[in-house]
Amino acid sequence: MKRKTLLNILLIGFVLSFFVTPLGRHSKLWLMQLFAFSPEVIPEEKREALPTYDWTLKDPQWEFFNFDRSRGRVVVLDFWASWRLPSLPELRTLQNLYEEYQGRVDFYIITDEEREPVEAFMEEYGFTFPVTYLIIGEPAPVDTSEPPRSYVIDRQGRIAAAETGISDWDTRRVRELLDQLLEQ
Repeated sequence: MKRKTLLNILLIGFVLSFFVTPLGRHSKLWLMQLFAFSPEVIPEEKREALPTYDWTLKDPQWEFFNFDRSRGRVVVLDFWASWRLPSLPELRTLQNLYEEYQGRVDFYIITDEEREPVEAFMEEYGFTFPVTYLIIGEPAPVDTSEPPRSYVIDRQGRIAAAETGISDWDTRRVRELLDQLLEQ
């Protein structure tokens, strides 16, 4: 067998491993994390206010509550789905942010999935942030489609950062934004 043919076979095998082996899943996650960037901060003069805080959600105990309880607070909203591969690396970065800012920033890590599979997912990956459950059909003040999708809301109810797709929330830029918003 010629060397070039062998190299081509090895290359094809490597590419196929991304689709049919656990190595591929881990490699995709690693690449997503590698190419995830910090979300863009929206300049103050371009920040749009939430149309409403009247939004019903469910807490980790499956109890209804109103988002209005976060009026006047800095909020991180993240919409995710366990079956969407980009959600996992983003949730890892949100876990780090949550550990540093819990109690000072309200975190709503929101899914529309059932409680039992979400709890299993949380346990499998060691996430400790509280999960919030989206109520299907309930009007939301932000776009909830196509997870992962994330927002940072300032104390005045304006969107200070918005990102569709995977983002790295464990960055200096995000910490500086949250610190600035907490001081206002």
